[in-house]
This record gives sequence, C-alpha cells and structure tokens, in this order.
Amino acid sequence: MPRPHIEPYDERPAPFKRMTLPGFGKGMHYKVLSMDTETGACSLKVKFESGYKLPPGMSYAELEMFVVSGSITYGDTTYGDGYYFLIPPGVSMPEMRVKKGAVVIMFYNYGEPSFIPSDEDHPLAERFRLSIVDSMKDINWMPGNRIVPSVASGCMLKPLKYDPDTEAHTFLYCMTPGFNQDNISYHDCCEESYHIWGTSWMMQFGDLPTGGYFWRPPYINHGAFASKNGIIAIGRTDAHLHNYFHHNPWTTPKENADRASARLRRLRPSLYEWTRSPDGHNHFTDFEYPHYHDHD
Repeated sequence: MPRPHIEPYDERPAPFKRMTLPGFGKGMHYKVLSMDTETGACSLKVKFESGYKLPPGMSYAELEMFVVSGSITYGDTTYGDGYYFLIPPGVSMPEMRVKKGAVVIMFYNYGEPSFIPSDEDHPLAERFRLSIVDSMKDINWMPGNRIVPSVASGCMLKPLKYDPDTEAHTFLYCMTPGFNQDNISYHDCCEESYHIWGTSWMMQFGDLPTGGYFWRPPYINHGAFASKNGIIAIGRTDAHLHNYFHHNPWTTPKENADRASARLRRLRPSLYEWTRSPDGHNHFTDFEYPHYHDHD
C-alpha cells in the first residue's frame, strides 16, 4: 500500500536497526521514517559507524542523501553536514568512507534500497542529473512567496531538486523566529518533512521538535502554524505544490479533493480528464523496463 499518513512523529526515541540488505556492509544502521510497501521506496535516518566503507557501486532506485552531522568521503572529496546528494539510478558512485561517523537522511525514490558493486554506470543511467551541493553555502535563501499562493512571510526556501517530469521538489525551508500563519492549507501532492533543527507548532498536533518528521498524503488539512525560535527542515513533494488556503479545520480529505478538482477542471480541463482515466493508474517509467506499461 502507499505510504500512510504519519504525523507527528519524533524519531529520536526509536532505536536504530542494523542494515542487513545485500551489498551495504557492516557498520550501517537505520530507522524507517516512512515506506511504500508496494514499491519499497522509503525515507530513512541512517547512522554510519566510524570506519565504515562502501565500494564503488550503484542503486536501481534514485537516491537523495542529506548529511545531518559528521562527514562522508565520497571518492576523493570529504563532505560535511549540510551537503545534499542527488544520485540518479544506475549512476556508479565512487568508494564511500566514513572516518569518524556520520548521520544522514536517505530518500530512496520509486524503489527499494539497493546496492550493486560496479565501477561503471548502467547503460540507461542519467549521469547529467547527478548533483552534490552544500545547501548551507551554495544556495541562497529565497522568499516563500516563490510558491504561489504563498505562505506567510518568514518562511524561506532553498531548492535542492526539481523533477521536470513530475514537478516533484526537494528543498530546505526555514521558519524565522516568531513565524506565524493563521490559516489552514492542503495540497494535491504528498508532502514530507524532517526537522533538522528547531521546533514548530501546528494546531492539529502541537509541537514538532528537532528530529520530528511527517509524511502527509494529499488533501490533509494542516495549520495554523507557528515557531517561537525558528526551524530548519528538509522537505519534499512528489508533484507540483499548490497551496489551497481556507479557515475550516473540519473539512475532510474528500471535500478538499473535490474543491481541488473543481479548480483543476476550470483551469486545466485536459489534465482534469486525464486524471479521470478509468484504470486509475499514473505510472512512473520503470528504470529497468521502460516499456513495461506500454499497451500492445
């Protein structure tokens, strides 16, 4: 089944488990933040022991990785906290070493975690999409009004990834001290967040501290929001992010979806008809079998 609604969740009390999947080696420990049990796609918090090594290799799933603390040597370069990696499926990664331990967030997209030793790219790999950035220094904060309709002032963004096919986003966001937004919102897309630092408050659930996480399906009401001292978090969506704002906390996801559908039918009628496809499916391209879902 797709990932369930997980909110609020503080991962800190949960114990790490030893990674036992083939290829990953000893010294890697994980916590599952959320998982799609149909595809194996998941979000993990991972701890690497001092001295951990991983030989050159690739994954059949797209991997996003954010270094929360410590440092990782990837090839000949060492990357510290705040670095973000986007590693497309099939792209061969150089040897990875962890000298003094590290904690990272890993997002495996569209498939389960996998590691296949290889010093060459898969023939279908899109190496041009490989990206490694220092999210703290390489990218400036942008006002949250870059997303329309915009959130209240005091929420700012740093874009890390944009998928032109799905319009999925990965981004850092912050709430400045004293941030407050008094309305309620929902979206057409799934929304995910991990609090790297700080505590935010939401009317439905109260405080979400450092280590707080949520996976929110489409059309779930959330808000109002506030943060006394500010936060920094990494967020993701699986499609275009549109803010639907209102002030009724009692509307259901079905009612919110109907309202969103009415807007889609008015503004983008062709897309509205496509979403009503009788088979109810909208498949991503399968990496290993790109024509698997083609009709004969």
